[in-house]
Amino acid sequence: MDNCSKKVSVIMGVYNQMDKEALRFAVDSIINQTLNDFEFLIYDDGSLPEAAEYIRDICKSDSRIKLISASENRGLAFSLNSCIDIASGKYIARMDADDYSMPERLEKQYDFLETNPQYAWCGCAAVLFDAKSDWGERIMPEIPENKDFLRFSPYIHPSVMYRAEILKNNGKYKVSKETLRCEDYEIFMRLTQAGYRGYNLPEKLFKYREDETSYRRRKFSFRINEAKIRYRNFKNMKMLFPTGWIFCLRPIVGGLIPGCILSRIKRSRSKYETH
Repeated sequence: MDNCSKKVSVIMGVYNQMDKEALRFAVDSIINQTLNDFEFLIYDDGSLPEAAEYIRDICKSDSRIKLISASENRGLAFSLNSCIDIASGKYIARMDADDYSMPERLEKQYDFLETNPQYAWCGCAAVLFDAKSDWGERIMPEIPENKDFLRFSPYIHPSVMYRAEILKNNGKYKVSKETLRCEDYEIFMRLTQAGYRGYNLPEKLFKYREDETSYRRRKFSFRINEAKIRYRNFKNMKMLFPTGWIFCLRPIVGGLIPGCILSRIKRSRSKYETH
């Protein structure tokens, strides 16, 4: 397997995750995958003592979990890069500390990438849920084109599995204040400009947590930085005109809308067709 000791390395950054039930839910969803030839790299990004202790306890639950502990909070991009540096898998799969991977997620993404060498990474569709219930779905374009980056990233970041060499040979995630909260958007556009292509399996192999608090997490400064990243990349991808420049302002406009209203808008667009 090209000198890789594992089929897949799952990488996850955790910082002060105080919802123990959500963290256990996420970790168990990886431990219980139908593909079991993996390592699970969890980076504790300088959590407070109580949260750090619980992370350590969870990491003892399975021998495939490897904990990397840091004393200083450096952000998600740094956390993921630290995992990538030691990952031994042929493929690297993302996971977040409050989401859920369906049991066949890793196996189906692995099989797809093994048989479709033209794609550098593979995401999937997702069920949307909150603390109360599953409430909607997010169906992504199967073969995203440049235009699909205009509204938002055409990939659900924690659902993606990459070819490891693609990440390791192309600068990994960009660690900077400018990319905070939009590390995924930046790397997908950068890799696309380098000639790589991604794919989204149409199956809902992932559960993505999205509630009202999700829209309150981003400081306005993060939104301004995302607008800058959009402008720079849209320009390089020749998408600024005739309408691309308008989409550069999207994160700023979104920041002016109260979280409760933005949540209602998102839910009305993402509900199950049967609702």
